[in-house]
Amino acid sequence: MLLADVARTSREIAATSARSRKVALLAGVFRATAPSEAPVVITYLAGRLPQRRLGVGWKALVQPPPAAADPRLSVLDAHEALERISAVSGKGAQGERKRLLDALLADATEDEQRFLARLIGGELRQGALDALAVEGLAEAVGAAPAEVRRAVMLGGSLGAVAQDLLARGADALAGYRLEVGRPVLPMLAHTARGVDEALDKLGPCAVEEKLDGIRVQVHRDGPSVRIYTRTLDEITDRLPEVAAAARGIDAERVVLDGECIALDADGRPRPFQETAGRVGSRLDVASARISMPLSLVVFDLLYVDGRDLLDLPAARRHAELARIVPEPLRMRRLVAAEPADEQVRAAVREFTADTLARGHEGVMIKALDAPYSAGRRGASWLKVKPVHTLDLVVLAAEWGHGRRTGTLSNLHLGARRSDGGFAMLGKTFKGLTDAMLTWQTERLQQLAVSQEPWGVIVRPELVVEVAFDGVQRSPRYPEGMALRFARVLRYREDKPAAEADTVETVRSLRT
Repeated sequence: MLLADVARTSREIAATSARSRKVALLAGVFRATAPSEAPVVITYLAGRLPQRRLGVGWKALVQPPPAAADPRLSVLDAHEALERISAVSGKGAQGERKRLLDALLADATEDEQRFLARLIGGELRQGALDALAVEGLAEAVGAAPAEVRRAVMLGGSLGAVAQDLLARGADALAGYRLEVGRPVLPMLAHTARGVDEALDKLGPCAVEEKLDGIRVQVHRDGPSVRIYTRTLDEITDRLPEVAAAARGIDAERVVLDGECIALDADGRPRPFQETAGRVGSRLDVASARISMPLSLVVFDLLYVDGRDLLDLPAARRHAELARIVPEPLRMRRLVAAEPADEQVRAAVREFTADTLARGHEGVMIKALDAPYSAGRRGASWLKVKPVHTLDLVVLAAEWGHGRRTGTLSNLHLGARRSDGGFAMLGKTFKGLTDAMLTWQTERLQQLAVSQEPWGVIVRPELVVEVAFDGVQRSPRYPEGMALRFARVLRYREDKPAAEADTVETVRSLRT
């Protein structure tokens, strides 16, 4: 397939607001896609690069070479060229990346150049999100969207599932099941304003501690243990103590969902940055294990000894979890079977207060009848924190003044829109330490797509957790609302921008 076909489809998708038309356009291009091309085509049309980062800044895209007169660049040609660019490192890397990029752009027409520039710069906003791509793929192969969605959740990769379905048709869906050793996308939660609101929404539920740790998915097959992050990256070699804890579970083959967290001598959580640094470090793991051991805390069971538990209600999954996982490894919880009862509500409030007193960040409230919706932000899981927090995406940053001169300080914050774009909700420079200022100045310049006199506009990739006092109406911003007194808590490099909070979540918090 020519890259021109993908560029044209992207342009047509961007020009229509009708969901059905977007899906039809995607289905049409998928029908014309060879299976080997599918992972690249579907990822491009979802607005992403398979390489994630190229190390190419906005300056390299400002003055492209003369465009080709006629389309001749295939999708796989473009993919291979971008692979070569992403592999460049060492001395002279910037110049070599620029040379390879110019060679690619010289083979592209003007339309293809514009498409590549937006794709590389993270500015491809045609509204073809993964959800729409799933529906287009389902229509192309004559399958139910729900079945394709489930295959993606269990397969972990939209591109790989697309390749399989285009090669073998809808019959390939029968082969997608939960397998030990193949991670699935984690279930996510929405936000509630307080425990009473959550109890009213969910009915019979369980209240669990919400730890300020790193989400992990643990797969054990006999003595073999593999550990994955929420983005499905394997980190087994960095967490030997977590693997050892998993081997102590009373089952041969399991898939567990939980957190790993660093605790101090009194059992209180150490700062998130310390846990994140320990998980992220590949150096001297043996020494780090002694100086900062990590604890595994399990809250869900997805598979045990040949049985897939995903579709079971949460109450039954937890019963299986309690049967095989020792209590010290299980998340503390309280069952609220009759949440309308005032005594039950009082117990939930007391549990929440005790959780906060123990140094944790809040509670998770989960419906007892809910299945595990892998890869989805389900309404049956609600998180409650004492301070409103959101995970937002940095859209731009302004140069600082006074003692912050020379650093990128004032952050422009955005929430995810349903069309794949981001809506700005305000700015903040509060909560930033000197170390954070230094780090973000370097990182944001790497992500810059445009240098302005006041600062930089960046690719929307970096997620930051902010605390705020409320959401107020504001005609100044595109969604008519803004955060009150936002302040930075931490950067969440463990989260992709696709998992940042949505405009709808923010709107639900508006006072």
